[in-house]
Amino acid sequence: MLLLLRTLKIALFALLARRADILAESRLVLRVWPNDCDLNFHLNDGRYVSIAGMGRVDLLTRTGLMRAALKRKWMPVIGGTMIRYKRSLLPLERFTLVTRMIGWDEKWFYIEHRFERGDGSIAALSIVRGVLRNKSGPIPSADVLALAGHHEPSPALPDFVTQWSAIEQR
Repeated sequence: MLLLLRTLKIALFALLARRADILAESRLVLRVWPNDCDLNFHLNDGRYVSIAGMGRVDLLTRTGLMRAALKRKWMPVIGGTMIRYKRSLLPLERFTLVTRMIGWDEKWFYIEHRFERGDGSIAALSIVRGVLRNKSGPIPSADVLALAGHHEPSPALPDFVTQWSAIEQR
């Protein structure tokens, strides 16, 4: 099944779901399709990154941010990705993609994606940083959070994320 069709299906179901808090987890049970695999017959490294995007679509849609942002012509954009591959996901294997917002700063939102195998072990862990932007540039995090009805400060970011952010600002 094409990735676009899977993403549209996820977005549709997310629109019908109960609204979630911005700090809630998104949990998608997915399967590795043969067209997701590489020559080693496991989930392609680049496909992990693409599938993580489906988790963000689900999370942003369930929080109501996607619809509100699109009405304002704000578009989600990823500015960086870190990923750690730990175990292979094999053809036709089911796995759970767990997506959650781990925090934010003035500009960036930091989102974690965990690819969990059926036995609970982690196949891969990814952290992305992204913004919502319009033609003029990035929308400040505070404005996005207000739109989501969230007025609390960011949870403390893990040290490796703050170090990554500092490196990216060079």
